[in-house]
Amino acid sequence: MTALSGADAPTVPRQTAALPAPARVAAPWGSRDPLRRALSLLDVDRSRVGLSITLGVLGLGSAVALAGVAAWLIARASQMPPVLELSIATVAVRAFGIGRGVFRYLERLVSHDVALRGMGSLRTALYARLAAGRPEGTAAVRRGDLLARVGADVDAVGDAVVRGLLPAAVAAVLGLGTVVAMAALLPAAGATLAACLLLAGVVAPWLAARGARTAEQRAVTARASIASISLGLLDDPGALAVQGRIAPELAALRRSDADLAEATDAGAGPAALAAALGSLAVGVAVLAALLLGIPAVAAGALTPVALAVIVLTPLAAFEATSVLPAAAIQVHRSRAAAARIMALLDEAEVGDLPDPAAQGPTTGAPSLVARGLACAWPGHPPVVTGIDLDLSPGRSIAVVGPSGTGKTTLLLTLAGLLPPHAGTVDLGGVAVSALPRETAALGVALTAEDAHVFATSVLENLRVARGDVTPDEARGALARAGLTDWLDGLPDGVDTRLGPDAQNVSGGERRRLLLARALVAPAPLLLVDEPGEHLDRATADHLVRDLLTQGVTGTGVPARTAADRPRGVVVVTHRLTPLDAADEVVLLKDGRVEARGTHAELLRTHDGYREAMETERDDD
Repeated sequence: MTALSGADAPTVPRQTAALPAPARVAAPWGSRDPLRRALSLLDVDRSRVGLSITLGVLGLGSAVALAGVAAWLIARASQMPPVLELSIATVAVRAFGIGRGVFRYLERLVSHDVALRGMGSLRTALYARLAAGRPEGTAAVRRGDLLARVGADVDAVGDAVVRGLLPAAVAAVLGLGTVVAMAALLPAAGATLAACLLLAGVVAPWLAARGARTAEQRAVTARASIASISLGLLDDPGALAVQGRIAPELAALRRSDADLAEATDAGAGPAALAAALGSLAVGVAVLAALLLGIPAVAAGALTPVALAVIVLTPLAAFEATSVLPAAAIQVHRSRAAAARIMALLDEAEVGDLPDPAAQGPTTGAPSLVARGLACAWPGHPPVVTGIDLDLSPGRSIAVVGPSGTGKTTLLLTLAGLLPPHAGTVDLGGVAVSALPRETAALGVALTAEDAHVFATSVLENLRVARGDVTPDEARGALARAGLTDWLDGLPDGVDTRLGPDAQNVSGGERRRLLLARALVAPAPLLLVDEPGEHLDRATADHLVRDLLTQGVTGTGVPARTAADRPRGVVVVTHRLTPLDAADEVVLLKDGRVEARGTHAELLRTHDGYREAMETERDDD
């Protein structure tokens, strides 16, 4: 969420830069069941679901028919009838045997297609809602946990379709058909078979689900914790080692693994009992068929051949119910995963947005105006207060101060990625935190120091900011960011692929690549966090000065967004030397504005600023 937003966003027309009205976001779900809510986001095609159920019934129905016809054929053959009387049954056995495999294969294709399409739709909806929602909803979620929710948890919700709901529907249809067929031969046998199918298909899954309810919730939490901790250890082991957190993280990983093992063991008992009930139901069904069928044969109400059919056919019918305990467990597993997904969406949900017309949006170029602003992470006290700021195209502001004074938090709040703790931030007359992300990105673009670099080409990384950036525009932006020599050394130029999160480039190159991404964005206002970090002093000063001067002239902005249009720039930096290029310098200290003015004014009037500048010159 701190990465630059606004990919593929339409540009603001030249004749007016007033922000478009934000769309109102209505709550898309009303059910309290998280699984039902998540399944509604799968956008499942009902016709494909029906086809999958039909193919599943045909596959298992072929198995049941194969058992019944084979029983009839064996019993009838024992009576040594003319061979022609057995020819149809012989062909039917072959047909049902082939059909069983073919229909099952087709059912797997269709059901997995349904699930995979649904997972794609759910992930798309998840990304879209998180991008458009409140950033504080994901701010407190660890990166690994967030990855687990959009990865494994979405897969678990999709599995509810393939491994939970579809098998249950197939078993219900097939069980009913088998009971009707047996009742046609011997009503008492049909009733007994129905009772045994209910035992195996309803009672056993209920026991399995009851035992899995708590165990699966613990297991899902443990799996998410394992994924989160493992990603942290693999993603940035160096920082963890410096902080001395490797051992505590490994200990937490072991605890999560132990919790997962305990949860799995806790659910094993009910699952074993459910499996035993399924086997018991099969035995009872066969025994009952014999006990009811033999007297019926003796009474002449049933032929000996039909007796073989009602005894052996139910064996195949229980194939459909054998997977239902596992299906019930999968439903609970999916419900626990869905609860984590929907909790994330609920935290990010923006609800009804205020009417921008009622707030009196301005016309012309949008300005970013902060009044009495206090900035904080949700649930924490403010780190900086009393901020008044006016940023309009053509104006440059530098924000300086020691580490921990809230400079980055201020940028996130100005960009609308964090809500104001107090005060207001308006963009074009509308509260920026109330605007949908795609609308806010038209007015203001943030390049944060931890913005993500994707494992794709240099060009595609710049297209995150604007989807139609040309190679020439990309090379121009990279040159302005001071990456000409780096680009010339790449084997494929702007088409060179970068590693995950730019791990194969230096910290300075990564920072300047993010700056180039900001320069191609369509927004007229730029917020840049520490563009000179990880660079030598001379290069950093040149880059910051260039950003504060040429950055506000519109140089390098694509012609389709008005090449001469000025931009407003806020730069957070530790370096003071290049700040003579800024229109205003804001000095933060102890969570408040210590001083503000031009670089020259602060050198004359503020002793601390002047001493810091002298120290910086001596160090240089």
